[in-house]
Amino acid sequence: MNMIEPKIFYRKLDFLQNRIGLEKSGKDYLLTIIKQLENTFGKDLKIANGSIYERNDNEYILLFKPNVKNRPMMASRLQVDSPVIQAVHRTKTYIYDSPVFFQFDEGVRLNEYTTHVAFTVHSQADRWIFVFDLMSEWVREEVDLCLNAVRTALNYRLTSESVKSELQQAVQIQQSLLPQSSPEIPGYQIAGFSQPAELVGGDLYDYFNFEEEEFGFCIGDASGHGIPAALMVRDVVTGLRMGIEKEMKMVHTLRKLNSVIYQGVYSSRFISLFYAEMERNGNLFYANAGHPSPLLYNGKEFKELEPTGLIIGAFPKIDLYRAFIKQAG
Repeated sequence: MNMIEPKIFYRKLDFLQNRIGLEKSGKDYLLTIIKQLENTFGKDLKIANGSIYERNDNEYILLFKPNVKNRPMMASRLQVDSPVIQAVHRTKTYIYDSPVFFQFDEGVRLNEYTTHVAFTVHSQADRWIFVFDLMSEWVREEVDLCLNAVRTALNYRLTSESVKSELQQAVQIQQSLLPQSSPEIPGYQIAGFSQPAELVGGDLYDYFNFEEEEFGFCIGDASGHGIPAALMVRDVVTGLRMGIEKEMKMVHTLRKLNSVIYQGVYSSRFISLFYAEMERNGNLFYANAGHPSPLLYNGKEFKELEPTGLIIGAFPKIDLYRAFIKQAG
């Protein structure tokens, strides 16, 4: 029985792991990897005829099988609670005592097919099992080392892609909530921009068009970063738009929003929010729920629009009042 020369073994393993990370994603990705694994290590590890099972509810269904003459058929379906599946679930990589994935027909001879080796692969949402025939003169230590390394690399790649996909969706959702353009208000120049610290974040701003003599705007910052903050932004923007559309009063809208946010998230999650309504003559009505004070510049000096109440979402009820500045513009 010949062992693989260590330098050659690790060079091949490094090559295969790079392929796992760089290979183009798609519906044939797993098939490409199983063929690459067999091409790279088939002779060294004595593995052949790779197959793939995909989980569907309470069973694994044969997704891919090799086209090999005079070889027993692979089982087309296996229950999750079957001993065959439970064995590989427990240890992630498992070498069986016999070729248990075959459907034996009477008179079939196994010849060189000594046993099966299988390992689990998963993304966030899906599960697969890779199965290989183990031929004569295989070495347990080499098979375990190689397949465990491949399994780890595959799981990392697939899970990372799932997370990235979800983050990209979160980015699209968040960007869709932000204004796509600034309103054109005679006598004013209006612009807004948000750059999150991470791929998605907790900053928000929005505009509200009312009658010809009045318009509204808001800025806010949800606690934390990432998806939890982005979800908070979604809830706040949606709640404000619904409240304002119903012509609810400013303070009443924010108090109602606080109650909804408080009931829907952990108490450690909150958002600071500044909401204002400006008349065309420059009169400004605003409520500042714990947000860092915006600066109002009248051409001579700055004025801080200080908080008029507590942050939103941290307490079941908040004290909040509306402030007023005459001819702010």
